[in-house]
Amino acid sequence: MTRTISLFVMVLFLVACNDTSTSTTTSDSTNVMNNDQTTEDWQTLVSGNSLNGWHIYGKTTVGQSWKVQDGEIFFDPSVKDGGDIVTDEEYENFHLKLQWKIDSGGNSGIIFYVHEDTSKFGNTWNTGPEMQVLDNERHADAKINKHRAGDLYDLIAANPETVKPAGEWNDVEIRAENGNLVFRLNGSDVVQTTMWDDNWKNMVANSKFKEHSGFGTYKKGKIALQDHGDKVWYRNIQIRRL
Repeated sequence: MTRTISLFVMVLFLVACNDTSTSTTTSDSTNVMNNDQTTEDWQTLVSGNSLNGWHIYGKTTVGQSWKVQDGEIFFDPSVKDGGDIVTDEEYENFHLKLQWKIDSGGNSGIIFYVHEDTSKFGNTWNTGPEMQVLDNERHADAKINKHRAGDLYDLIAANPETVKPAGEWNDVEIRAENGNLVFRLNGSDVVQTTMWDDNWKNMVANSKFKEHSGFGTYKKGKIALQDHGDKVWYRNIQIRRL
C-alpha cells in the first residue's frame, strides 16, 4: 500500500512539473510576440562616417561641404561644394526623429515631401514644406512671423516656442500621416495642421510659395537638410514608415 501511494505521489509530482514547464514556455512565447508587435521599425538614416543613402539635390553624390563623423553631420560653409542633401528614398506616411544645433546667427531647415525633378523644380523648397532651423536670437529671419525656429516655414508659427539657444541640441519629431502633420520640438507639439485640404491651399496661396505650383502638393517625397550657407549639425536621424 505504501509503495502504491509513493508511486501515486511521484506521478502527481511529474505531472505538476510538466504543467509548470508548459506554462512558463507559453508565457515566454507570449512576451516575445507582444514585444514583436510593439517593436517600431526605425531606419537609421546616418550611421558611422558615411552619408550613404543621401545625395545633393539634382546630383548623385554628396558635396564636400557636408561632413559626417560618428553619425553626426556637419555642414561646413567654408568648403564651396554644397547644396541641400536629400535622401535617396521617398517617404509617404512617416515619423522622423532627429537632433539639430545651429551656429550663432545661423539658418537651415528640415524639408520633406521633396519631389526631385530638376526639369521642373530647381530647389528642394519648390515642392517641400520646411521646419525652420534658426538662431532666433541673432538671425534676421527671427523678426519675421512664421520664419522662426520650429515654424512650418512661412505657413504656421510654432506655439509654444521651445527652441534652445545657438550651440545647443534640439530634439525634433515630424510626423506626417494621411495629411495629418505634427511638429514636435524639445518635447512639445508646436505645429499641428492638415495638409492638402482647402485651409492648406489657402495658407499656401497667401504665402511666399504661391508662385510655386508644386509646393506642398506631393504626398510622397524625399527628406532634405538645407544648405543655407551657415554651420549646422544634425545627428540621431531616424525614420519609420507608418
